[in-house]
Amino acid sequence: MKLSVRFVGLTALATALVAACAPQTSGTSASAKDEKTGTLRVWLFQEVDNQPKQRVVDAVTAGFEAAHRGTDVTVEYIPVETRAQRVKAAFNDPESAPDVIEYGNTDTAGYVRDGGLADVTREFNAWSEAKDTDPTARQSVTVDGKVYGAPYFVGVRALYYRTDVFRELGLRAPKSQAELISTAKRIRAAKPGLYGLAVGGAYTYGAMPFIWADGGDLATDKGGAYASAIDSPAARKGIEAYTSLFGDDNCPAAKCAGMGGNDTVTAFASGKAAMAIGGDFSHAAVEAGKVKGKYAVVPLPGVEPGSIAPAFAGGNNIGVLKSTSHRTLAVDLMKRLASKKTQGELFDAMGFLPTFTDVRQQAAVEKPYVKPFVRTLAAGTRFVPASPAWAQIDSSLVLPTMFQEIVSGRKDVAAASADAAKKMDDAFGAAR
Repeated sequence: MKLSVRFVGLTALATALVAACAPQTSGTSASAKDEKTGTLRVWLFQEVDNQPKQRVVDAVTAGFEAAHRGTDVTVEYIPVETRAQRVKAAFNDPESAPDVIEYGNTDTAGYVRDGGLADVTREFNAWSEAKDTDPTARQSVTVDGKVYGAPYFVGVRALYYRTDVFRELGLRAPKSQAELISTAKRIRAAKPGLYGLAVGGAYTYGAMPFIWADGGDLATDKGGAYASAIDSPAARKGIEAYTSLFGDDNCPAAKCAGMGGNDTVTAFASGKAAMAIGGDFSHAAVEAGKVKGKYAVVPLPGVEPGSIAPAFAGGNNIGVLKSTSHRTLAVDLMKRLASKKTQGELFDAMGFLPTFTDVRQQAAVEKPYVKPFVRTLAAGTRFVPASPAWAQIDSSLVLPTMFQEIVSGRKDVAAASADAAKKMDDAFGAAR
């Protein structure tokens, strides 16, 4: 489980890197060859401790080689920090490119725009296991109705809370957004040394559920052309709810405005916060902290009592490069790497949450800590706009800037969201 902590900041880091170093290709050409023997190259992300992942992958590649005589697979584990440069080079030089890659699920639209990923719609739809893929995970490999990979794992966030603090103060786990906010402030009033709920002005994926729960959205899709919706009345209501948590009565703006997701989880794990919004991938970090044995997890509540706020579905995918000269073999290897069997083994080895609903349910039976995250996924998750513009929006810190302007008092919600909407629309327009 220690390994999946790397994923906490993966999405923001990946999009930032892609924006900074994205390949400016005019469209990578598809190879006319479809060789049935030879060497297939695979690039996967390197974990902090890569051995458990490597053992699972080695078993997959051994099975593949046994099924396809005359083939061999070479797997290279590439650092996340340099992946954008590596992908850029691969898209521009097919001779150096792998056949199969692991990539962040917010990268799909940008990689498709750059001509790097193969359209595998036909093969994916014919794959017997695909019918059990979580709908949001499938959305993360889909651009303009076409499929460009297979979901590899998914990550969602829920509400971690201190059972000892709640017991001492006679509190219950909050059942609604309003109760969450009032509970956070009650804790802060009773225990000024604690944040009631650790929040961060730079924690985009922790803030999104508030926007979605209040009926807002990041953008609207009108025939493939996105337009910002962050300044709509519903979105502004969610922004107001989230930013109301910044202040001396919960999480002081001076300390919390600059915090990101890692910071909020660290605050909780170290005993400085009574609640935090963290992922299934945060479990190991919390278990290693001072609150071990003194916390529980429930889905983040929505507006209506008993409801669950929509969560962002992060994660990674496995795709085939358009330039491969082994298309049939590469697609088969993609499916093996992203299969139910492999995802189950990766969950056991790494804690990566499966993208198949039935495999995920079994994981929850085997490891109860997964249940609130599975419930969150079952309640319905959301995703970022499937536009190459999202990388620019995310790396330009459009939403964190908006939150920070509000909590600092420099702008009100209306002005800050209007400015953010303009920046988003400029990015969407440039990506067309």
